[in-house]
Amino acid sequence: MKEHIVDPKDTMVIECEAKGNPHPIFSWRRNGKYFNVARDPQASMRRRSGTLDIYAWNKPEQYEAEYQCIASNEYGSAYSNKIRLRLYRAPVWPREILEPVVVSAGLPLVLSCDPPPGPPKPETYWMSSSFPTTQAVRQDRRVSMGVNGDLYFSNVLFNDSTTDYCCNARFPYKNVIQQKMPVVVKVYVTGVLWLVSSPARTVAEAAPTWLSPTGSSSSILVLQGEELILECIAAGVPTPHITWTKDGDDLTVTPRMKVKNFNKMIQIPKASFDDAGEYVCTATNKISYIEHTITVRVKAAPFWLEKPTDLVLAPEENGRLVCRSDGAPRPTVSWFINGEPIESATPEPNRQVSGDTLSFRSVTATNTAVYQCNASNQYGYLLANAFVNVLHATPRILGPRNELIKVIEGSRTFLDCRYFGSPVPELVTSDISSHNGTLEIKRTQIDDQGTYLCVVSNIAGRDETQVRIEVKEPTLIVTKPQSMKVIRGTDVRFECGVKADVTTPVTTTWMKDKKQLTLGWRISLDESNLVITNVNTGDEGDYTCVIKSELDQKSASARFLIVCIFLCVDRPDPPTNLELSDPYERSVRLSWVPGNSNHNPITDYLVQYDDDDWLPGKWRNLSTYPGNLNSVILHLSPFTYYEFRVIAINEIGLSRPSRPSMRFQTSAPDVIPKNVKGVGTWRNNMEISWEPLTYREWNGPHLKYLVWWRRRDSREEWKNATTKWLKYYIYDADTFTPYEIKVQAVNDFGLGPESPVVIGYSGEDRPLTAPLNLRVSNIESTQVTVHWDSVTRGSIMGELKEYKVYYWRDSSQLRWLRVNRGMKSQAFQNNGPEPSGVLTGLIPYSNYKMYIVVANNRYEGPPSNNIHFSTPEGVPSAPRSFRIQQRHLDSIYVDWDLPAEPNGIITGYSLKYQTVNTTRGEELQVEEFPPNVTSFSVRRYDRYTRYRFSVAARTRVGRGEWHTEDVDFGIYVCVSVYAQDQVDISTQGWFIGIMCAVALIVLILLVVCFIKRSRGGKYPVREKKDISLEPVDDKDQEGSFDYREEERGLQRGQPSMEAMMKRSDSDDSLVDYGEGGEMPFNEDGSFIGQYTGTRRDVRELDFGGSLELHSPMNTIYSLA
Repeated sequence: MKEHIVDPKDTMVIECEAKGNPHPIFSWRRNGKYFNVARDPQASMRRRSGTLDIYAWNKPEQYEAEYQCIASNEYGSAYSNKIRLRLYRAPVWPREILEPVVVSAGLPLVLSCDPPPGPPKPETYWMSSSFPTTQAVRQDRRVSMGVNGDLYFSNVLFNDSTTDYCCNARFPYKNVIQQKMPVVVKVYVTGVLWLVSSPARTVAEAAPTWLSPTGSSSSILVLQGEELILECIAAGVPTPHITWTKDGDDLTVTPRMKVKNFNKMIQIPKASFDDAGEYVCTATNKISYIEHTITVRVKAAPFWLEKPTDLVLAPEENGRLVCRSDGAPRPTVSWFINGEPIESATPEPNRQVSGDTLSFRSVTATNTAVYQCNASNQYGYLLANAFVNVLHATPRILGPRNELIKVIEGSRTFLDCRYFGSPVPELVTSDISSHNGTLEIKRTQIDDQGTYLCVVSNIAGRDETQVRIEVKEPTLIVTKPQSMKVIRGTDVRFECGVKADVTTPVTTTWMKDKKQLTLGWRISLDESNLVITNVNTGDEGDYTCVIKSELDQKSASARFLIVCIFLCVDRPDPPTNLELSDPYERSVRLSWVPGNSNHNPITDYLVQYDDDDWLPGKWRNLSTYPGNLNSVILHLSPFTYYEFRVIAINEIGLSRPSRPSMRFQTSAPDVIPKNVKGVGTWRNNMEISWEPLTYREWNGPHLKYLVWWRRRDSREEWKNATTKWLKYYIYDADTFTPYEIKVQAVNDFGLGPESPVVIGYSGEDRPLTAPLNLRVSNIESTQVTVHWDSVTRGSIMGELKEYKVYYWRDSSQLRWLRVNRGMKSQAFQNNGPEPSGVLTGLIPYSNYKMYIVVANNRYEGPPSNNIHFSTPEGVPSAPRSFRIQQRHLDSIYVDWDLPAEPNGIITGYSLKYQTVNTTRGEELQVEEFPPNVTSFSVRRYDRYTRYRFSVAARTRVGRGEWHTEDVDFGIYVCVSVYAQDQVDISTQGWFIGIMCAVALIVLILLVVCFIKRSRGGKYPVREKKDISLEPVDDKDQEGSFDYREEERGLQRGQPSMEAMMKRSDSDDSLVDYGEGGEMPFNEDGSFIGQYTGTRRDVRELDFGGSLELHSPMNTIYSLA
């Protein structure tokens, strides 16, 4: 019975597929009883299939049973072979404490392994561990592992105590390796413990004795086709030799047989009846010899000689089912109808059982069913289903219709005419009849061309089809290429004349040394002929002309050689007789016999290798050596199978490769994965990761990693798993639990050394408790000291990362001030007996709330209770909106707003200012103001003087931050300065556009002015001559400015735009830049009355009122 091993953690899948018309319905039996899949919440069948899916998340052991699938429709039921479902169980070695094994030198020793049973059965091997390395136990005639996994010492030597011995079991289903606790062997000599440093001693000689099997005889029963293993292991000093005989004659080793384990074991992978007999193993040393007889009996489970096949019968026809099998002992045949024993079925007079044959006579529709044949003996059974279908069907031809077949004249031709019907139709063709519907023409001629008709008929009707045959002439090579020898450098032409059917196209292909020839500038085709110009030695070889049509193919070959008139310089011949010697763990000596240099010295040898168990058939370069050497030492990677070949090189080129050397295997790998670590990514798992081995460190194919782990606190047995990835996850782990971890590399050759043990932790969970007794001290305006009580280590549910304080400004102690209540946090690493930390960045004169949490590397715990505290007053921030304006020519106006953060009760403001010139600096002036005054006016003496203003607010704690601005009023009329950052308007597009427009207007006005001056004699000025030329001074004697007079002047007339632009921007104004006396005039005096007047300083003008509103310059700078 077939076994199916599944992992209960995975979905268990048992496949069952069947076909029929109508589509069959599937059901299952478990342990011989009906299995109701629909009522089992953990099992289901796939749609339109019998495949069973079992999701055994609860009590998976109840599904460990025998299963049989049944497919049924209205015509019968078919049964599958039974299958046994077995659950894979995680192998765990029994916990045990192994005491040191004490043995005297020279005596035999058996170290038992006893691995977990499985399933499946594990593969065992032994490792020896002597610090700091671990490697496989070296086996020889004296020390070897038995079939049962035990390690046998024919005799113990003193150096056997220098290492510990550890049995390992590999379970192939999950590729899991379990390791037994190491065994310490102590060797004594005459009651004294033997030390490694003791001098060499000899041991007493002893006659051979059997270690396995025991006694003088034993017997083995094996089934045909199964593996037969015979083993004999003996003890003695010196170590005995093992020899074998069979039935009194020397054992002949056949290709089916392997002799292993230093002649201690005979393995026959598939036993046959010829392997039965008496095998005698003999153990011999110079003292004596002993024998052991093993009687081998070969039995056989049933096997088929003739299986029953489906029958299609017409009513009243006869038929039979044959179920012929054999075995040892001979099987018993039983018949079933739709799964029920034929004996319990309704008797049918036309049905008869005769041993292995079931006969039917004059069948009727009641004989339609699925019949099962069961052949069984004590070692197994066979089950076959056969469908007997009784029907009345019209003949039907199954193959393609009206087919065209092209054949070659003289060839053998078959015309198929497959058909179906009940009763079996008769076949009639237009030429030759055949019982199986196939028409054979042994040698096709031109006359056979034409149309053939196939007709099948029975009592229910007839069917027919036709096949048309076209006969083509065969393809022939009428002119074959001829072998030749030519001088190098000449041209060669290979002829290949072809004759073929005119209706069939042909293609011509040339091959060289059985490889397709590549055409080029030197090698070309002339129709089907091959032309090679300027031949050289590389062109030597066998050339084949291949002519192919759609129906046949012909070829012809010729040999081509190069001859030399004088010296024939060419590539060297390949080296021969490659030999390996001086093998070591990481090196071997390779020797060869040089080939002929062909009159050109060999300069180098290229050694190539193929690790054919890794990348088979891929030859790679190993190294290049001087041409005068024929023996070199090769340095190799460990634990790899090698084959070598050598290529000779001279100035002409490379020789052909030599024949490969013998295979050579180096020692075990010695590289460990680095940077092994274990980190939890979830609360109940741990991710084990490491750095991969480089490609050159693989040392073999199919690199994987064997991961070992165990809990550190419980010191449980090591668990392991094999993976090809660079990470492995452990699930169902306790939260934040320390694990010991190690990793080693594995490939098809074996295990590498283990990495050092590192400590990793499983995942962290959310902390359970909050810190208690949160409190503050040393409260200052911008910082406070926070205190709390530590939480217990177990409640952190992980590694303590930090304590984090969350705080926010709840309100200001100034009730009118609105605040931002955004939450902030600050972490503290302090974990001392009285943890504390300084919380900084607070805002003075504010009310705060805070709470604290404890955090591990993944989560934060629950918050503590909120506490409240208030910060005292501090110095204020700088006042907002610091504005500086020139409202009059002789004064500067300054004002400001409250600070953004008063940080207390504002008690006043401080303003300091001074002029800043390149030649002199005026003394600093400081003004103090009460809190309700936020403006100040400064008298100005010089229009070109730069000023620096600074303003600061004050609280009871002291003066706050100064806000400083430098201002130049040389061309400005009004300036506003703000505390926030401003954009430089001189780089703005709109400003540049306005300035260009102003400049254009000024230019136009100047042009107009000069035009008027040049035409001044033509203008009437008589009225102007009567006006007084006395200067008009609006100032009084003390120099004070009369605003009323100015207002009257404005009422009399407002200056035009042209006058304003001249006064404001033009340095060429004759009036503005006079000295206050009479102005010069031209020869005819026409401008005397128009331009005579008193100069007035621009600084004395009041640009308030409507003048300021309509000034282009005021408009520009008001937007600044």
